[in-house]
Amino acid sequence: MRAKTELFEQFAAAGKGLAHPARLELLDLLAQGECPVEPLAAAAGLKLSTASAHLQTLKASGLVRTRRQSTSIVYRLAGPEVGELLNLLRRVAATHLDGVAPARDRFLGRRGPDDPACEEIDRQALLERVAAGRAVVLDVRPGREYAAGHIPGAVSIPLDELADRLAELPDVEVVAYCRGEYCVLSYDAVRLLTAHGRRAVRLADGMLEWRLAQLPVERPAESTSV
Repeated sequence: MRAKTELFEQFAAAGKGLAHPARLELLDLLAQGECPVEPLAAAAGLKLSTASAHLQTLKASGLVRTRRQSTSIVYRLAGPEVGELLNLLRRVAATHLDGVAPARDRFLGRRGPDDPACEEIDRQALLERVAAGRAVVLDVRPGREYAAGHIPGAVSIPLDELADRLAELPDVEVVAYCRGEYCVLSYDAVRLLTAHGRRAVRLADGMLEWRLAQLPVERPAESTSV
């Protein structure tokens, strides 16, 4: 009994890292690539001390690791299975908790079939349209996340710059994507693009799911610009 209890205590220690919404958001951000605590805190809307405390809990739970970069501590997911765990947790919650769908719709601003951001395509359709020259892939995440890895051939225009840089996009359909299925950035990008008369759709998921599918990931040295 003692050995069994010790084993399940270890499982519970890993689960502790998942038991707070702020820690889940930090994992979501780290699924985009490694990052120091300061930009992580800013992206999550947390005080630096609060973000640091949550990151220490995640580290103690075995879900993240660190390395030193000059005077900063850089965090990363402990392994690809952590991203898989995050994705599975979301799927379980969406399947078995009635509150997930309405909370998702409020957060993403989904307004029903008349909302242009509700039109989406899957990864296969994206690849086919790009191969045929009928679409450009637009990454609307912050530049740091784009630099950590992006869909091959995607161009980077962060959402907060998009309104001023519309002219940089070629005159074809735009497929916007961001961090993952529950990221609002691509929704807002499609609404902005369609309001300016551009044909735009969302990728149904995002970079988290792209990585989990083990699809190719491009980095800046290999990138093409608009």
